Amino acid sequence: MRFGIAGNTEKTEIGQVVEALVARFRRERIPFVLHDRLAATLRARVGWLKAARLRTVPERRLARSCDILISLGGDGTILRMTRLVSADGTPILGINLGKLGFLAEVSRDELDPVLDEILRGDYEVEERIMLEAGVARKRRRYCALNDIVIDLSASSRMLQVETFVSGKYLATFTGDGIIVSTPTGSTGYALSNGGPILTPTNRAIMISPICPHTLTARPVIVPDDSVVTLVVKRAPARVNIAADGQTQHVQKAPVTVTVRRAPFTAKLIKRINTSYYDVLRRKLQWGKDVRTSEEIT
Repeated sequence: MRFGIAGNTEKTEIGQVVEALVARFRRERIPFVLHDRLAATLRARVGWLKAARLRTVPERRLARSCDILISLGGDGTILRMTRLVSADGTPILGINLGKLGFLAEVSRDELDPVLDEILRGDYEVEERIMLEAGVARKRRRYCALNDIVIDLSASSRMLQVETFVSGKYLATFTGDGIIVSTPTGSTGYALSNGGPILTPTNRAIMISPICPHTLTARPVIVPDDSVVTLVVKRAPARVNIAADGQTQHVQKAPVTVTVRRAPFTAKLIKRINTSYYDVLRRKLQWGKDVRTSEEIT
């Protein structure tokens, strides 16, 4: 089994974590590769890495150079890594060096025990559906694990979005925009927009108007084989199309965006003894009295 190591170089502790990983892999003769950008950045900061002889690979070869990719950072890092490696089917182990961490749910302190479990084969690979979005008359396509969002790039005025599901008219939503999310993305932007939490293995797509100009507009959940078409005929400013809040495309109206399930899934390494409900309780602090920080029984 060969591991890949990649991550967010803005995290202050990433150098120490990479050093510990490299030391263990060398000591136990475990094959590994390092993302070349991560290695180049750390060499400028970390003394031991300047003289270390490590195998590095460019981003385009990362997926095919390892059996499991270790993502060091937060959920944003995992979102980026899924777009890089999911089409090749490479599983990702997320190590949380950030804050909340719904996707990167393994803490730095748990890294060694988790690696022990993986080396013994005591782990699961959970598949999460991804979305693929295309903009009419544009060849480029956008993939997302969390969501595809349409809003205005530089205006506080309202946007009208005609929405169709598999060719059938759903509604014209007027508001700040619209979110099309996966079950994984239901704990992201869609959650802060008032949407429900969907367990990540659900085969569904959620359509959520952003701050709609009518109290009766609510999120709609459709089967994951649906094709969601979003049409903006007129807009007071350029229309922004964002994938996971990271990849963006700005275009003048009229704009037609088609969103469907991607032909591949994101594969995330999960511990056998931890369920999604455990993660929800821990991250959202359910069952705790915020006044005393004690769990309510």
